[in-house]
Amino acid sequence: MSSETVHGDYFVIKAKENGVHVIGLTRGHDTRFHHTEKLDKGEVMIAQFTEHTSAVKIRGKATVITRFGTVDTDE
Repeated sequence: MSSETVHGDYFVIKAKENGVHVIGLTRGHDTRFHHTEKLDKGEVMIAQFTEHTSAVKIRGKATVITRFGTVDTDE
């Protein structure tokens, strides 16, 4: 990657229960966990894919809103 900052898509995660875990995964040859957040019911997190973050794993009931649509994790 170049030294320029990579600006990716934004997405929104809204917790539908207490204790929803949002886990950021690294970009590159070896995918690893690099950041975690814990959301409680009703909390909203706005995040962005970056030079370092290529994927996000969500544990718990939440609604995820992206430019591609909305997904509920409990379905």
